[in-house]
Formats: sequence, structure tokens, C-alpha cells
Amino acid sequence: MLDTEVGHARAPSRSSRQHHISILDRRRRRSNMVGRKLGGGERKKAVTRSTKAGLQFPVGRIGRFLKKGRYAQRVGFGAPIFLAAVLEYLAAEVLELAGNAAKDNKKSRIMPRHLLLAIRNDEELGKLLAGVTIAHGGVLPNIQAVLLPKKTADKVTAAAEKESKSPKNKKAVATE
Repeated sequence: MLDTEVGHARAPSRSSRQHHISILDRRRRRSNMVGRKLGGGERKKAVTRSTKAGLQFPVGRIGRFLKKGRYAQRVGFGAPIFLAAVLEYLAAEVLELAGNAAKDNKKSRIMPRHLLLAIRNDEELGKLLAGVTIAHGGVLPNIQAVLLPKKTADKVTAAAEKESKSPKNKKAVATE
């Protein structure tokens, strides 16, 4: 800024200097808000939606799958949380029953057989997973009553006679 009359460089007025500083301050504040580059302080630690909901299953991943799967045009905020909670409940239920089946078989590891026994012996899980085949699970132990050998009156009397003829029973009868 030249003074036209004298030809000397004129110092900027106080108000223009303040204006220049205020522009710089605004730029700094804006950059602090966006990238926190100029000493904007510590960033808060990220808290996942799973943690907020108190779940172990990944809410963010389930939400991503819901969106990528194109099940609907839009996915609500609560949908992945609800779905994660339902899946976590089902998994915990199946694992608890399978763990009990493993203990009954005196095993410390859950195997496909234990999963099958747990699911098929539970009425509700059996309905839910009725059409599912579990690899290496086998089948439920089941023998129809028609196929079992019949106990007739002849066999019962024959068994009683054998007991009375045995030498052990003779000694017991003799001592009485």
C-alpha cells in the first residue's frame, strides 16, 4: 500500500492487521476441528457399537453385511444391533447344550456329534434346524420298540427255573 502523495510504503492500519489475524485464527480453528493437526488435544478412544450394546458379536460387521447383501434398500440403525443380539443368544444356547452333551460323554471338547445331540434333543432348536445336516454328526440313537426282542411268559418262567437250579441258590436255600 503506497501512499500516493508521499511515495512511501505505509504500514497497514490496526484494523486490517486484526482482520488478517482473525482470518488466520479461523483457519486454525477449522483445521483443528477437521484433522486435529495443530495441537487440538487428545482424541477420545473409539467405542464400538458392540460395546455400547453389551454384545460380543460384531455389530458393525453385521451392519456391513446387511448393506452389502442388498436385503433392503435401507438398513435402520437398530437392525444390526438386534440381529447381533439374536445371533449371540442362539450361539450361546447351542454351545451351552453342546457343552453339556460333551460332559455327558466324558469329553472336554465339543465335537460335531455333541452339536447334533444338543440340537436334536432340544425341541425348539430341533424345529429351527430341522432341515440342517451336520457333517460328522451321526444320528440320534433310536431303536423302535417293534424291533426289540419280546419277553414272553415262557422266557420269564425259564429264567426263574434257571435261578433256582443254580448251585448258589441251592446253598442259600439249604441255609434257611
